[in-house]
Amino acid sequence: MVAIADLWETLKQAIVAYTGLSPAAFFTAVAVAAALYHVVAGLFAAAAPPPQQRKRDAEFEAVEPLPPPVQLGEVTEEELRAFDGSDSKKPLLMAIKGQIYDVSQSRMFYGPGGPYALFAGRDASRALAKMSFEQKDLTGDISGLGPFELEALQDWEYKFMSKYVKVGTIKKTVPDTENHQGDSTSGENEGEVNEGEVNEVIDEATKDEGSKE
Repeated sequence: MVAIADLWETLKQAIVAYTGLSPAAFFTAVAVAAALYHVVAGLFAAAAPPPQQRKRDAEFEAVEPLPPPVQLGEVTEEELRAFDGSDSKKPLLMAIKGQIYDVSQSRMFYGPGGPYALFAGRDASRALAKMSFEQKDLTGDISGLGPFELEALQDWEYKFMSKYVKVGTIKKTVPDTENHQGDSTSGENEGEVNEGEVNEVIDEATKDEGSKE
Protein backbone atom coordinates (compact mmCIF):
# COMPACT_ATOMS: atom_id res chain seq x y z
CA MET A 1 0.00 0.00 0.00
CA VAL A 2 2.85 2.35 0.84
CA ALA A 3 4.37 1.72 -2.62
CA ILE A 4 1.05 2.47 -4.34
CA ALA A 5 0.62 5.66 -2.33
CA ASP A 6 4.12 6.76 -3.25
CA LEU A 7 3.45 5.99 -6.93
CA TRP A 8 0.22 8.00 -6.84
CA GLU A 9 1.96 10.97 -5.26
CA THR A 10 4.70 10.79 -7.89
CA LEU A 11 2.08 10.63 -10.72
CA LYS A 12 0.20 13.67 -9.36
CA GLN A 13 3.41 15.66 -9.16
CA ALA A 14 4.28 14.68 -12.73
CA ILE A 15 0.82 15.70 -14.01
CA VAL A 16 1.08 19.08 -12.34
CA ALA A 17 4.65 19.59 -13.54
CA TYR A 18 4.07 18.67 -17.21
CA THR A 19 0.47 19.84 -17.83
CA GLY A 20 -0.08 22.53 -15.22
CA LEU A 21 -3.43 20.88 -14.42
CA SER A 22 -4.62 19.30 -11.25
CA PRO A 23 -4.94 15.53 -11.35
CA ALA A 24 -8.77 15.79 -11.32
CA ALA A 25 -8.79 18.25 -14.23
CA PHE A 26 -6.29 16.14 -16.19
CA PHE A 27 -8.27 12.91 -15.93
CA THR A 28 -11.50 14.78 -16.72
CA ALA A 29 -9.91 16.13 -19.92
CA VAL A 30 -8.67 12.64 -20.88
CA ALA A 31 -12.15 11.17 -20.36
CA VAL A 32 -13.80 13.90 -22.46
CA ALA A 33 -11.23 13.41 -25.27
CA ALA A 34 -11.81 9.63 -25.28
CA ALA A 35 -15.58 10.08 -25.40
CA LEU A 36 -15.28 12.61 -28.23
CA TYR A 37 -13.01 10.25 -30.19
CA HIS A 38 -15.51 7.39 -29.93
CA VAL A 39 -18.38 9.63 -31.08
CA VAL A 40 -16.49 10.98 -34.12
CA ALA A 41 -15.15 7.53 -35.05
CA GLY A 42 -18.68 6.12 -34.87
CA LEU A 43 -19.99 8.80 -37.24
CA PHE A 44 -17.30 8.12 -39.83
CA ALA A 45 -17.76 4.36 -39.55
CA ALA A 46 -21.50 4.68 -40.20
CA ALA A 47 -21.04 7.03 -43.16
CA ALA A 48 -18.35 5.05 -45.00
CA PRO A 49 -19.21 1.48 -46.09
CA PRO A 50 -16.51 -1.18 -46.01
CA PRO A 51 -14.13 -1.35 -49.02
CA GLN A 52 -15.81 -4.43 -50.52
CA GLN A 53 -19.22 -2.80 -50.34
CA ARG A 54 -17.87 0.37 -51.99
CA LYS A 55 -16.37 -1.74 -54.77
CA ARG A 56 -19.64 -3.58 -55.40
CA ASP A 57 -21.58 -0.31 -55.40
CA ALA A 58 -19.15 1.21 -57.92
CA GLU A 59 -19.45 -1.80 -60.23
CA PHE A 60 -23.24 -1.70 -60.00
CA GLU A 61 -23.31 1.99 -60.87
CA ALA A 62 -20.89 1.48 -63.79
CA VAL A 63 -23.08 -1.20 -65.46
CA GLU A 64 -25.97 0.47 -67.23
CA PRO A 65 -29.17 -1.52 -67.75
CA LEU A 66 -29.43 -3.08 -71.21
CA PRO A 67 -32.02 -1.57 -73.56
CA PRO A 68 -34.78 -3.90 -74.75
CA PRO A 69 -33.91 -5.89 -77.92
CA VAL A 70 -34.82 -4.19 -81.19
CA GLN A 71 -36.39 -6.27 -83.93
CA LEU A 72 -34.45 -5.85 -87.18
CA GLY A 73 -36.43 -8.06 -89.54
CA GLU A 74 -34.45 -9.21 -92.56
CA VAL A 75 -30.91 -7.90 -92.96
CA THR A 76 -28.04 -8.87 -95.20
CA GLU A 77 -24.84 -10.42 -93.89
CA GLU A 78 -23.07 -7.15 -94.70
CA GLU A 79 -25.56 -5.17 -92.60
CA LEU A 80 -25.16 -7.64 -89.74
CA ARG A 81 -21.43 -6.81 -89.53
CA ALA A 82 -22.31 -3.40 -88.06
CA PHE A 83 -23.47 -5.13 -84.85
CA ASP A 84 -20.17 -6.80 -83.93
CA GLY A 85 -19.78 -4.86 -80.68
CA SER A 86 -17.34 -2.25 -81.97
CA ASP A 87 -20.04 0.40 -81.41
CA SER A 88 -21.17 0.22 -77.78
CA LYS A 89 -24.37 2.12 -78.62
CA LYS A 90 -25.57 -0.69 -80.91
CA PRO A 91 -26.79 -4.10 -79.77
CA LEU A 92 -24.43 -7.05 -80.03
CA LEU A 93 -25.84 -9.53 -82.51
CA MET A 94 -24.93 -12.98 -83.76
CA ALA A 95 -26.63 -15.45 -86.08
CA ILE A 96 -27.02 -19.22 -86.18
CA LYS A 97 -28.53 -20.96 -89.20
CA GLY A 98 -29.77 -17.64 -90.52
CA GLN A 99 -31.52 -16.63 -87.28
CA ILE A 100 -30.19 -13.47 -85.60
CA TYR A 101 -30.03 -13.22 -81.79
CA ASP A 102 -29.26 -10.32 -79.46
CA VAL A 103 -26.33 -11.47 -77.29
CA SER A 104 -25.72 -8.08 -75.63
CA GLN A 105 -26.14 -9.61 -72.17
CA SER A 106 -23.07 -11.80 -72.84
CA ARG A 107 -20.82 -9.00 -74.04
CA MET A 108 -17.99 -10.40 -71.91
CA PHE A 109 -17.96 -13.45 -74.21
CA TYR A 110 -18.98 -12.09 -77.62
CA GLY A 111 -17.93 -8.45 -77.28
CA PRO A 112 -14.52 -6.99 -78.17
CA GLY A 113 -11.80 -8.81 -76.26
CA GLY A 114 -14.05 -11.78 -75.44
CA PRO A 115 -13.18 -15.38 -76.30
CA TYR A 116 -15.90 -15.57 -78.99
CA ALA A 117 -15.63 -11.99 -80.26
CA LEU A 118 -14.88 -13.07 -83.83
CA PHE A 119 -18.35 -14.69 -84.05
CA ALA A 120 -20.17 -11.42 -83.35
CA GLY A 121 -21.85 -9.66 -86.26
CA ARG A 122 -21.79 -12.85 -88.32
CA ASP A 123 -23.60 -16.07 -89.02
CA ALA A 124 -20.97 -18.36 -87.50
CA SER A 125 -22.88 -21.62 -87.89
CA ARG A 126 -20.04 -23.53 -89.50
CA ALA A 127 -17.47 -22.30 -86.98
CA LEU A 128 -19.70 -23.25 -84.04
CA ALA A 129 -20.41 -26.68 -85.47
CA LYS A 130 -16.69 -27.36 -85.93
CA MET A 131 -15.60 -25.31 -82.88
CA SER A 132 -13.25 -23.57 -85.26
CA PHE A 133 -11.77 -20.10 -84.98
CA GLU A 134 -10.47 -20.02 -88.54
CA GLN A 135 -11.58 -17.18 -90.79
CA LYS A 136 -12.74 -19.54 -93.54
CA ASP A 137 -15.29 -21.15 -91.17
CA LEU A 138 -16.96 -17.86 -90.19
CA THR A 139 -19.92 -18.50 -92.47
CA GLY A 140 -23.46 -19.73 -92.38
CA ASP A 141 -22.71 -22.40 -94.98
CA ILE A 142 -23.11 -25.78 -93.24
CA SER A 143 -22.87 -27.97 -96.33
CA GLY A 144 -20.59 -30.96 -95.98
CA LEU A 145 -20.72 -31.12 -92.18
CA GLY A 146 -20.75 -34.50 -90.48
CA PRO A 147 -23.47 -35.79 -88.12
CA PHE A 148 -21.49 -34.97 -84.97
CA GLU A 149 -20.85 -31.42 -86.17
CA LEU A 150 -24.52 -30.93 -87.04
CA GLU A 151 -25.48 -32.23 -83.59
CA ALA A 152 -23.08 -29.76 -81.97
CA LEU A 153 -24.60 -26.95 -84.02
CA GLN A 154 -28.07 -28.04 -82.92
CA ASP A 155 -26.98 -27.80 -79.28
CA TRP A 156 -25.71 -24.26 -79.87
CA GLU A 157 -29.00 -23.31 -81.52
CA TYR A 158 -31.04 -24.68 -78.59
CA LYS A 159 -28.84 -22.71 -76.20
CA PHE A 160 -29.34 -19.48 -78.10
CA MET A 161 -33.08 -20.03 -78.46
CA SER A 162 -33.47 -20.53 -74.71
CA LYS A 163 -31.14 -17.73 -73.57
CA TYR A 164 -31.33 -14.91 -76.12
CA VAL A 165 -34.03 -13.01 -77.97
CA LYS A 166 -34.37 -13.57 -81.70
CA VAL A 167 -34.37 -10.17 -83.45
CA GLY A 168 -34.29 -11.01 -87.15
CA THR A 169 -33.16 -13.24 -89.97
CA ILE A 170 -30.45 -13.04 -92.60
CA LYS A 171 -31.75 -12.13 -96.03
CA LYS A 172 -31.00 -14.88 -98.51
CA THR A 173 -29.44 -13.75 -101.75
CA VAL A 174 -31.24 -15.08 -104.81
CA PRO A 175 -29.07 -15.47 -107.94
CA ASP A 176 -30.15 -13.33 -110.87
CA THR A 177 -31.40 -15.92 -113.35
CA GLU A 178 -33.33 -13.55 -115.60
CA ASN A 179 -30.23 -12.23 -117.30
CA HIS A 180 -28.96 -15.76 -117.84
CA GLN A 181 -32.28 -16.77 -119.35
CA GLY A 182 -32.20 -13.71 -121.57
CA ASP A 183 -28.71 -14.55 -122.72
CA SER A 184 -29.66 -18.13 -123.49
CA THR A 185 -32.78 -16.99 -125.37
CA SER A 186 -30.80 -14.53 -127.42
CA GLY A 187 -28.28 -17.27 -128.13
CA GLU A 188 -31.06 -19.53 -129.38
CA ASN A 189 -32.41 -16.77 -131.59
CA GLU A 190 -28.99 -16.18 -133.01
CA GLY A 191 -28.72 -19.92 -133.71
CA GLU A 192 -32.00 -19.83 -135.57
CA VAL A 193 -30.90 -16.88 -137.64
CA ASN A 194 -27.64 -18.54 -138.53
CA GLU A 195 -29.45 -21.71 -139.56
CA GLY A 196 -31.77 -19.69 -141.82
CA GLU A 197 -28.83 -17.97 -143.43
CA VAL A 198 -27.25 -21.33 -144.11
CA ASN A 199 -30.45 -22.59 -145.77
CA GLU A 200 -30.55 -19.49 -147.97
CA VAL A 201 -26.97 -20.07 -149.07
CA ILE A 202 -27.77 -23.69 -149.89
CA ASP A 203 -30.85 -22.67 -151.91
CA GLU A 204 -28.86 -20.13 -153.91
CA ALA A 205 -26.14 -22.64 -154.63
CA THR A 206 -28.76 -25.14 -155.83
CA LYS A 207 -30.29 -22.55 -158.15
CA ASP A 208 -26.93 -21.70 -159.60
CA GLU A 209 -26.21 -25.34 -160.36
CA GLY A 210 -29.62 -25.72 -162.00
CA SER A 211 -29.12 -22.67 -164.22
CA LYS A 212 -25.72 -23.94 -165.38
CA GLU A 213 -27.25 -27.23 -166.46
